[in-house]
Amino acid sequence: MRWAWRPWRPWRPWRAWRAALLLCAVVGCSVPGASALAPAQASDAGSVMQLLHAERSLYRQVLIYQQGGTRCLCFTRLCTIGRQSCMDVAQPDRLVFDYTRMMLGALLLGPPPQDILIIGLGGGTLPRALTHLLPQAQLDLVEIDPAVVQVASDYFAFRSDEHLHVHVEDGRTYVRHALRAGRQYDLIMLDAYDHQYIPEHMLTAEFLQEVHGLLRSGAVLAANTFSSSRLYDNESVTYRRVFGEFFNLRSANRVILTRLGGLPALDSVRANAARWAGEFRLLGFDPADLVGLYSRRVDWNTQARVLTDQYSPANLLNAR
Repeated sequence: MRWAWRPWRPWRPWRAWRAALLLCAVVGCSVPGASALAPAQASDAGSVMQLLHAERSLYRQVLIYQQGGTRCLCFTRLCTIGRQSCMDVAQPDRLVFDYTRMMLGALLLGPPPQDILIIGLGGGTLPRALTHLLPQAQLDLVEIDPAVVQVASDYFAFRSDEHLHVHVEDGRTYVRHALRAGRQYDLIMLDAYDHQYIPEHMLTAEFLQEVHGLLRSGAVLAANTFSSSRLYDNESVTYRRVFGEFFNLRSANRVILTRLGGLPALDSVRANAARWAGEFRLLGFDPADLVGLYSRRVDWNTQARVLTDQYSPANLLNAR
């Protein structure tokens, strides 16, 4: 399929705050940030939120808070617009947020991936989990903000090695470079957020079509979005336009899972959940609990307008 689109320009840091304010008005700032706020641990109830680190990077505020045994990365003071990533300090391998479990549900759609791309680092929860589950896989991690890479290393036990390669650049720029280089992946995870929502240049059909070009036949895509926002319908029709049918997993967040060549039957998903059960339990959950979330139901307005480089969330705001 051919896409008509204007020449795209890389993300400019000086535009980030203006774009975030516009996008906030569209998605609704009352919705939690990149990772919906998890309930406090029972042992954390009433404990003081302690600031461990604060800096203003080129792109945002970067703050590390700890409350009881839970340490979190936030992009706003006191995590007022959600927590980007959290770690149980006593059990660092345990996944704190539902959305990270749902993202790992991508592994239930096919054979174990050997080449993986993740766009968006946060505290490094997903790449740490994947290197534990798939120690021989090659993983490319893309994060635009070097300050986030540094705090992930300093406070969240994130490490790169010969299998995990960190690329400090804009996610869409990396995708374009990877396309030119002929890179192909078995699994791509989209988890890039600023302090409000997904950067709007990574919400469009043109971007998703570029991502599609990096996927091998039978490869899997996982995308972390909000389960409730004013962009829900537009996001849904945009993903459907590029990737066709997808599983729509909803909890505090919404995770889109799809596979090139068609979705597997739920019996296949259940069988894969059984095969992964032992490894996933080491991360604090049973993959069988995810299977009930794998929905093909269309719960959005199918007539909503597809997001494009020419018709972005800012256009939606101006049209209201």
